[in-house]
Amino acid sequence: MLKAVIIDSSAVARGLLNTVLLDGGYDVVGQAHTVAAGVTLLIKHNPHIVCIAKEQVQANEQEVRELHAKWPKALIFMVSSEMDAATIQSAHAMGVSGFIVKPFKADTVLNTIRNVVIAMVKRQRAAMAKAEAPPAAEGAPGGEPAAS
Repeated sequence: MLKAVIIDSSAVARGLLNTVLLDGGYDVVGQAHTVAAGVTLLIKHNPHIVCIAKEQVQANEQEVRELHAKWPKALIFMVSSEMDAATIQSAHAMGVSGFIVKPFKADTVLNTIRNVVIAMVKRQRAAMAKAEAPPAAEGAPGGEPAAS
């Protein structure tokens, strides 16, 4: 079961997202109202998923970058009712993996997380296959360059 931490200053939003994740089979190991409190939960639980409100991301950009650096395997999802191209681009640069839109629709939230997890697994498998592949032959036997 994948572990999740929710960081949002809104108790209502935390509660709703908590319910969606629990009903979707995730283990919500903690909720926090600030990034600083959320870091404590990450240290304690080492979650696979971190859902963090847009306001927290924008107010704590350096801390979010550090979250991504210290927990590179954790998938960070930004939660917001408003998403624009500049915000999405900036969030990706900070290490945000995906986006959850408010108001929460359970199927949409769970599909978003599922799709990001699947994409990450595919990237990891491709990287492992590339690392395990034998290097391409530099030329024909005998040191002569291969004919084109």
